[in-house]
Parts: sequence; C-alpha cells; structure tokens
Amino acid sequence: MTTQRPAVAIWDPEHECMPASDLRELQLERLKKIVRKMWNKVPYYRQKMQVVGVRPSDIKSLEDIQKLPFTTKDDLRLCFPYDAFAVPLEQVVRIHASSGTTGKSTVVGYTRKDLDTWTNVVARFLVSGGLTSKDIVHIAFSYGLFTGGFGLHYGVERVGASVIPVSAGRSERQISIMRDFGSTALVCTPSYAIYLAEVMQGMGVKPGDLKLRLGYFGAESWTQRMRQEIESKMGVFATDNYGLSEIIGPGVSGECVYQNGMHISEDHFYPELIDPDTCKPVDARQGGELVVTTLTKEAIPLIRYRTRDICKLMPEPCPCGRTTVRMSKISGRSDDMLIIRGVNVFPSQVEEVLLDVKGTLPHYQLVVQREGALDKLEVRVEVSEDYFSDEMKKLHGMEKLIEHKLENLLGLRAAVKLVEPKTIERSEGKAKRVLDLRPKD
Repeated sequence: MTTQRPAVAIWDPEHECMPASDLRELQLERLKKIVRKMWNKVPYYRQKMQVVGVRPSDIKSLEDIQKLPFTTKDDLRLCFPYDAFAVPLEQVVRIHASSGTTGKSTVVGYTRKDLDTWTNVVARFLVSGGLTSKDIVHIAFSYGLFTGGFGLHYGVERVGASVIPVSAGRSERQISIMRDFGSTALVCTPSYAIYLAEVMQGMGVKPGDLKLRLGYFGAESWTQRMRQEIESKMGVFATDNYGLSEIIGPGVSGECVYQNGMHISEDHFYPELIDPDTCKPVDARQGGELVVTTLTKEAIPLIRYRTRDICKLMPEPCPCGRTTVRMSKISGRSDDMLIIRGVNVFPSQVEEVLLDVKGTLPHYQLVVQREGALDKLEVRVEVSEDYFSDEMKKLHGMEKLIEHKLENLLGLRAAVKLVEPKTIERSEGKAKRVLDLRPKD
C-alpha cells in the first residue's frame, strides 16, 4: 500500500528556520547562562568543572564547550534522586525516571517552563511529520515514569489534534479502538507497529479498514527497511523521532515529511559528535557518539551528556526549509554494542541484512553464548509461513545465504536459525533484540 507524503508545515518558523548566525548567537548566550547556573546551583557538577580547571568565565565561544566535562548516566545515578536538580524541589511540577534495569533509576524533573518547552518541541516534530489539528492520535506508549506517553500526549494537544490515550497492552483492543474511533495517527515503537500489523491480519482487518495516515515511531532504533515494512502493512506515512528521558524525553529531534534525517531543536539542544573511545570531536558526516547539552532546561540542565547513541549529523539544507542540523537514524550504541571475538556488532546491521532477504520477517534475536574460550553468535529470525512450510533444502539454502551476507558485512561467522512465525517473543515496548548468555566476569 503506497503512502502519500503530507504537505510541508512548520510549527515554529522563527526558531526552526533561524539564520545560522542568529542561531549560534542564541546558543552561546544560552550556553553561558546554563554553565553559570550549573556552577552556582549543582555542587556535583561544580566539582567536576573544578577537577578539569574550568570556570563559567572561560566559556567565551561555542567551541569552548569542549573545555567542559562530560555528564554520564552514572553521574545522574550518583546524584539519585534529586542532587542533580538546579532548582528547589517546590519548583518541580513533574518527575519522571528511567526503569533502572541496569542500576539505580535516573530521575529527571520538570518546572512549568520545562513542560512548556517539552510540549513545544514535541509539537514541532509532530507538525513536521504531517500532523494537523484535524487529526485523531492513538498513543500506544505506556503512561507512567516513562516519558514517551506524556511527552507525545501534550504535544498533540498543543497542535490542537485529538488524543486517544490508550496506553500499552491489549493489542486486539488497540486495533478495535483505532477502527471505531477513526484514529488517523499512531504513536508507538516501530517494533510494536509491526506486531500490530500482525494482529490486524489475524483479526481480518486491512489497512483500508482504518483511517490511519501517519505514524510516529520512536524509543528504539529502526532501519529504512523496517519503515517500508510498516508503511506497507499499516498504510501510514512513517517518521522517526528521537529523545532521551535525561535530556527532556521525546522532542530532541524528529523527521520532516522528506524522511531524510531528524531535525534537532538546536535552540534548546546543542549537539556534538565524539569518538566514544577518545572523546575527541569527529567529523559530523562520518559519525560518532551523540553528546547533547540542554540550553533551556531549568530543573535538571545537562552539560555535554553522553547519550551513547551512534549517529551522523547532516548540516546540508533540507527541502522543507528548516535550517537546523539533522541527525541520522541511530545506528547503534557505544555501550551496548556486542563485541564478539573482537568484532563490534550492532543489531541494526544484522537487521539490514535480514530484511534484504526475501521471506524473512522483521522479528529476530541475536543470541550470544560462550563455548570454551570462544564467543558464538546465533541469529534467530522468523520466516513467513509460506517459506517455513517449504522443503528443508530451501530453508537450509536461505540460512546459508544469510550467513554469507552477515559474514561479508560483519567479518564474523554467525549461525542462522530460521524459526516459525510468531516464535520470537513480542513486546509492547522496546523489542528485546539481544540475548547475551555469556557468563559475567
């Protein structure tokens, strides 16, 4: 099913289309203010600045940001729960937190002004992706400490569209609500969108039975091939958006209708790219780890926050008219990439190979185990019913083809195991792509 590109529209032309020289001047003014605030209000960060021998008065240009120390998720955990806040708690009107699955939660707070900023930057990417006040938006993100549900909810309302706050779970009910309520836009993770398409098929619901026309998919990395899969199976125009709870939540950046990179709200977030090993700046077009400084956050400003996300920056002009720099899709993470026999492996690399092979489905899992002293990678991937019911010889041939393609791309041999449709566990949130069974040293 072909999808139609929405018309170009811009929510905040003053800032989204700001001349580069004016934007740099605004960024520097805001950077100086944030550094002074962190020095005066956050003892933990002042100590970090003192260790590297820098003071607020040393920041005279945007390039001077490189003199400042990085902030990491571990820093925020050490400040648990409120020591990273730069305002008194009575000025904080909202608190969110990460899940804390790999340690203590990272706690973030918002003043009323922060919530207004958050709402506006979300409205920007919603409008850039085609949303209008006439739309009815179905939000299938969970509501709670996770920032996704609330972030999108208030952005949709700011645009003037109608919100259906369905939250996560009960997938058949999700489809029924979209059909009965006439939802025109869907918000969820890309992997859950693929799953909803499966549920639709099982219910006998065709894309034409729904009024969906737009899809806003974030919270996990996904490929262009997965976009094509979603657009085809759900009949939506699909755009990517990016954010982190620590920075603000969704709204750091989002794609416009040209689907070629996510425009960063540079008046609020200053981006850098570094080599994750040396922490030195890298060529934006070559790619590196994204580092973000919040320029307007009040409750919990962050300076040079290491996102661990790997991407490229695209400074070239965009046909939509926005002048802000764009970031590519996230290609992986510098901290959770798999290192197998000395080779760096990102799930997104594997996904590109799998979706390029006819008969595979966009559900896969990387299983890493250690046999003796060697690490072994097994890639489990679902194949369509037609292919799985085919003769064993053809299935074996498909496995060998995928193994060959993976070895050419990764420089690493991986065993491929084809499994029946709906065998790999589904998730209503982020898909669990990696199962690392190696013993922890």
